[in-house]
Amino acid sequence: MNRSATHTVTEFVLLGFPGCWEIQIFLFSLLLVVYVLTRLGNAAIICAVRWDPRLHTPLYFLLGDFAFPEIWASSTVPNMLANILSKIKTISFSGCFLQFYFFFSLGTTECLFLAVMAYDQYLAICHPLQYPTIMTQRLCGMLVSLSWLAGFLGYPIPVFFISQLPFCGPNIIDHFLCDMDPLMALSCAPAPITEFIFYTQSSLVLFFTIMYILQSYTLLLRAVFQVPSAAGRKAFSTCGSHLVVVSLFYRTVMAIYVSPNLMQKILTLVYSVMTPFFNPLIYSLHNKEMKFALRHVLCRMRTSQTS
Repeated sequence: MNRSATHTVTEFVLLGFPGCWEIQIFLFSLLLVVYVLTRLGNAAIICAVRWDPRLHTPLYFLLGDFAFPEIWASSTVPNMLANILSKIKTISFSGCFLQFYFFFSLGTTECLFLAVMAYDQYLAICHPLQYPTIMTQRLCGMLVSLSWLAGFLGYPIPVFFISQLPFCGPNIIDHFLCDMDPLMALSCAPAPITEFIFYTQSSLVLFFTIMYILQSYTLLLRAVFQVPSAAGRKAFSTCGSHLVVVSLFYRTVMAIYVSPNLMQKILTLVYSVMTPFFNPLIYSLHNKEMKFALRHVLCRMRTSQTS
């Protein structure tokens, strides 16, 4: 059915977080600072991995690639900031579905990256002798490319079918971004099959990636406990940052879809704004090599500014 013949809505209104002007200004200032620091922190990790030869290993190559979608995971923030200061708070029909598509595609890509990083940690600790021959630069690049392709090729068809649903009005979305539940609530006709396919696809990505990560770390822990305590602690400490990021990411994502509306908005804000902000801190604070490389990046930036 032709979309132009079935819907009359040309734009949506994103309510965001309503409140008095003082609260809106505080929220705007807080989100702006976090957004700028998020982009700077993740960009610093990318530069550190690129510029420091000691970080030219699969582990840090994957970490640098993971920082890139983290920068764009907070891409909903500029629109949110504009809506906070705006009285209209609208987003175009096409802009809404583009935001919807990129939000879920980037989330899927991050899930796949975390699984690939778990595979890298498993190989490094459980098969240290074979690790250099298995996790080659070519295989690493292939895994990264497949993660991007799977993340962005999985949602065009479902999002397209959702965009073809009749939206006859109202057009008010009680959220700060275009998400599945608010959009389906505004549709004039039920689409249980489309909704089922979309949620099944998203659930399968979450389920299989978290199960693979858990399996990898179960085998990894078994290998760590078989070596002397000091060496085991040293080996496992390299995985601590990744485990913290995995826990923060998956707990937030899973909590979003079992929470009521207001809590869902807050958790989505944590996922899209705070998680990308914390990840550079987690990886840099628990990693001596990364901290040294980041200092090198800062010194290089200061030198270029003075010259």
